[in-house]
Amino acid sequence: MTTKIKEYRKKKGVKQAELAEAVGVRRETIGNLERGKYNPSLRLAWNLSRILGARIEELFDFSDEA
Repeated sequence: MTTKIKEYRKKKGVKQAELAEAVGVRRETIGNLERGKYNPSLRLAWNLSRILGARIEELFDFSDEA
C-alpha cells in the first residue's frame, strides 16, 4: 500500500500529532500510515479523508496488494 497522507497533511499545514489527535489515534499510527506500514480501518480512512479534504482513493493506493 502507498499513501499520500503526508502530502495532503503538509498541504493543510497539519503536524502528525495534530492529525492523530483529530482522528483519535497515536502519532506513531499516522507515521506508520504515511510509510505504508499500517492498513487503516474503514472508519479511520474515512476520518482522514474528511479532515484532509481528499477522497479515500486519493489518499490510499492498494493496487499493489494481492
